[in-house]
Amino acid sequence: MTAAPEDSPPSPVRPEPTTLVIDSATEACSVALFAGDTLVAGEYRLLGRGHAEALVPMIAALPNKGRADRIAVALGPGSFTGVRVGLAAARALGLAWGADVLGYPTLSLIAAMARDAQGAQPLAVVTTGGHGEWFVETFDAEGTSTSPLSSQRPDAAAATVGAHFVVGSQAEALVAARGSGHALPLLPDARAFALLPAGALSSDIHPLYGRGPDAKLPAKAAAGAA
Repeated sequence: MTAAPEDSPPSPVRPEPTTLVIDSATEACSVALFAGDTLVAGEYRLLGRGHAEALVPMIAALPNKGRADRIAVALGPGSFTGVRVGLAAARALGLAWGADVLGYPTLSLIAAMARDAQGAQPLAVVTTGGHGEWFVETFDAEGTSTSPLSSQRPDAAAATVGAHFVVGSQAEALVAARGSGHALPLLPDARAFALLPAGALSSDIHPLYGRGPDAKLPAKAAAGAA
């Protein structure tokens, strides 16, 4: 009689890769830790200022002090200081942990949050920019950008943005100035990272400022630097 084969031992279950998400590009500051697409823990604060002081303690308060296989960081546009603070933290932790560092556009996350809240539809994201201007970008129902990111005066944005659905920190102001449309005020939240389209992530982690520098080199210095 042939002996029945023994049952094979079950294959070990590999833990899902973890991701630390850092978003400090706007008035809000948020961090989140994911296992795969599952949110493990996160924190969101509406700070206005003080991101540099708040961000590292927020990361340290996450499980295992936020340590992850990869790090995703908001690239902007938004506050110059906030963008730089987030990128500096992501790069330093990526080096210390040997983790991959990826970036995503801030306005893409806001658009993804809006689709989750009110369904897939074309929309415009309008957020606070510098020197009284607004950052503007439009997206289709699938979350693909349909216009280049730009920095516009409020009157110009009201005249050029045609999307009925407008989201972001200046959504209500634009709809009021235009006299039509539906506004949804939103700020980015790292805890919503899993909503981002896969194509929004990039290994190019240079900041997206949304506008040119305010200070310019004198003509002679600029020519010498060329």
